[in-house]
Amino acid sequence: MEQTIENEIADSNAKNVEWFEESLGVDLKWSLAINSVLYKATTKFQDVTLLDTKHFGKVLVIDGKMQSAEKDEFIYHESLIHPALLLHDNPRRVFIMGGGEGSAAREALKHDNILKVVISDIDQELVNICRKHLVANQEAFADSRLHVIINDAKVELEKSDEYNKYDVIVGDLSDPKEGGPCNHLYLKSFYQHIIKPKLNHNGIFVTQAGFAGVLSHQDFFSSVYNTAKQVFNHVIAYTAHVPSLADTRGWVLASDQPLKLDAEVINNRIKERIRGSELQFIDAAFMLAFTIMNKTLHTTLMNETNVLTEENDKSLHGN
Repeated sequence: MEQTIENEIADSNAKNVEWFEESLGVDLKWSLAINSVLYKATTKFQDVTLLDTKHFGKVLVIDGKMQSAEKDEFIYHESLIHPALLLHDNPRRVFIMGGGEGSAAREALKHDNILKVVISDIDQELVNICRKHLVANQEAFADSRLHVIINDAKVELEKSDEYNKYDVIVGDLSDPKEGGPCNHLYLKSFYQHIIKPKLNHNGIFVTQAGFAGVLSHQDFFSSVYNTAKQVFNHVIAYTAHVPSLADTRGWVLASDQPLKLDAEVINNRIKERIRGSELQFIDAAFMLAFTIMNKTLHTTLMNETNVLTEENDKSLHGN
């Protein structure tokens, strides 16, 4: 088939483009064309790269894995933060484990009733990179209600006393990996002995729980759900597709108090609490919809038996 001049130029340009490749499996890769590498360094805890990509804008990569992309990170971060805050009657204090890029804090600070948000991230260099380069979060970092603490979230929560509990605790963590710095923040013992005692009476815990696609949900998502069920009386799993991550992501939300998914109540809370900052992704109807699993995921969640413990921590990284 004869090639046009336009196609020849396009092919020539494509050959000169630099690409970022992430391995999604032994026989599967995800590639993004990039304009430039904005930052690349090995911190005390992880390899951090910030890319300017052609399709998704700025992309944060940690240990070779994409964490978020400028064009669609709102899907992940709105899904992580707003359901828990909107299901709570009157959230005032929020503790974010990880979250050094500032996006989760940005979403929490959209709620007028929030008095204090704490980010506890172990990596000062990562926080500095994100403060400098992620323009969308600079206002959040400057908000007087935000307190950034460089420390292991477990250690920081252990330090808080009876008078410094939280209404919502958030796990904005990297996916676990062998020897990873946040693996212990997914274990049953951590949920039971650290998270639960540091929540106020009607407090809510929510964590990102890895990929939740039809082909990927058994890697980690269903285990997080089942682990939370061993500790909390009421647990909700929900999912949303994130284009830049090439799959569906999952979250697990838990509390000892009943979680009422009432569309009218949620819509009223959005109007009353979030003024001047319209949400791009979450509304009451969608909050109700994305808690409904397809048959494959529902069956797995109902039948999952794995619990994440120190004894079987290899299941955290798929071994």
